[in-house]
Amino acid sequence: MSKKAKIAWLYVIAALFVAVALYLLVNKNNYLFFALPAVLGILLLYIFSLDKVMLLISFTVPLSVTLKEFEQLAVSLPAEPLLAGLLILFIAKLLYEGNYDRNVARHPIALVIYCMFIWMIVTTITSEMPLVSIKFIVSRLWFVVPSFFFCALLFKKPKYIDWFIWLYIASLCIVVVYTTIVHAQHGFDNDSAHWVMSPFYNDHTAYGAALAIYLILAITYVFIPGITTRRKLIILGAVVLLSLAMVLSSCRAAWVSLVASLGVLACVLLKIKFRWIFTTLAILVGLFFAFQHQIIDALEHNNQDASGDIVENIQSITNISTDASNLERINRWQSAFRLFADRPVFGWGPGTYQFVYAPYQMSKEKTIISTNAGDGGNAHSEYIGPLAEQGFMGTILVLTFVITVVYSGLKAYHKAKNKKAKVLVLGATLAFFSYFVHGFLNNFLDTDKLAVPVWSCAALIAVIDLYYSEQDDFTEVIQNQPTPPQKQD
Repeated sequence: MSKKAKIAWLYVIAALFVAVALYLLVNKNNYLFFALPAVLGILLLYIFSLDKVMLLISFTVPLSVTLKEFEQLAVSLPAEPLLAGLLILFIAKLLYEGNYDRNVARHPIALVIYCMFIWMIVTTITSEMPLVSIKFIVSRLWFVVPSFFFCALLFKKPKYIDWFIWLYIASLCIVVVYTTIVHAQHGFDNDSAHWVMSPFYNDHTAYGAALAIYLILAITYVFIPGITTRRKLIILGAVVLLSLAMVLSSCRAAWVSLVASLGVLACVLLKIKFRWIFTTLAILVGLFFAFQHQIIDALEHNNQDASGDIVENIQSITNISTDASNLERINRWQSAFRLFADRPVFGWGPGTYQFVYAPYQMSKEKTIISTNAGDGGNAHSEYIGPLAEQGFMGTILVLTFVITVVYSGLKAYHKAKNKKAKVLVLGATLAFFSYFVHGFLNNFLDTDKLAVPVWSCAALIAVIDLYYSEQDDFTEVIQNQPTPPQKQD
């Protein structure tokens, strides 16, 4: 076909599209046909460029919303359908080609992930609600496989690391601007701080957790060498914007997670050994359980509720006498422990907590925001939730995963010879750690908003640990090809 003929056909197709779209709009009041070019474009990306699909997902996650019509399915659009599509095509490609990177597949982080899924399958067999547990595993798959296993391949090209992180930050900054404007319209009061990020984030806790992760990653880029002045100004602008959003979010758990990450950073810079950090944490946990009655008695004398004042908000973190949010967490945790006591080995099944915990609440522990309907969220802890749903092994595997990722990140940091690799892996480790500190008080790994950042940070750590920790430069990994056998004379 000649060039003129191709151009003619292009005009004909465009004219037909406009004609059909206008007809549907005028006569049927239907706008969906206008989405056809975008849908076709995305389908072409799935066929020819899966790496671009993953970058598109990174950008769309903060802007994705759960439409009212899909509340029963709780699907975040468009991010989750994009993730599900990438999962299907990636697995199909893997089965057809059979050549996934063995180094990534055998990395300790990947091995722990396999164990987590195996145990989920076992506890699904014994689940109180098998269909709920199957749905939970499927949704976890479309978060983990693209965000860890596919991103691990993507991140072997360092340019994709930068693109992936900054596309999310760019999109998150759009949400921050929107949230700040709406918040300003309500006088920046504390009550509105809990919902002004809607419909992009369900509440300020998920919003705060995402802000903490990407504030750390944005600050990381300030210390990467070789960045032009213009780009550094853009980075500093993002840091300022995300910092302002953190303060306005009134998310106390996110503030605590940032302080904890600063503590880890101080330990790294002071070259304190990982075993000493772990030992200190173990001692602190032991002391808490040894003196828990005295500690709880002291905390019960704090009656400072959350407010618009940042100092009072910080003081309210330990208020377990009048703060409804803190009391409700304790109610959920106590219910989870009772569920665990009934089924300590296999638990009640992945994803079932919110449907089975209601009878395990005690009237004296209920609050004004307690519910029996199964629509008030989950156990509010990445550690206690699995305890109720998957037994003691569920929590042990979560702890093993966190320790493995943090240890791999710190090991790669100490081994890294290239400055950019060194700074990036430390930033990813601190960002990952910040989420799992936040995870003591909330759990969002069943949502795209936090699952994509957390699993992709783990992928970044694994890749730098495998390929860049002992490499002088930070350029694309070139797989070593086997040397062909030499002919014998």
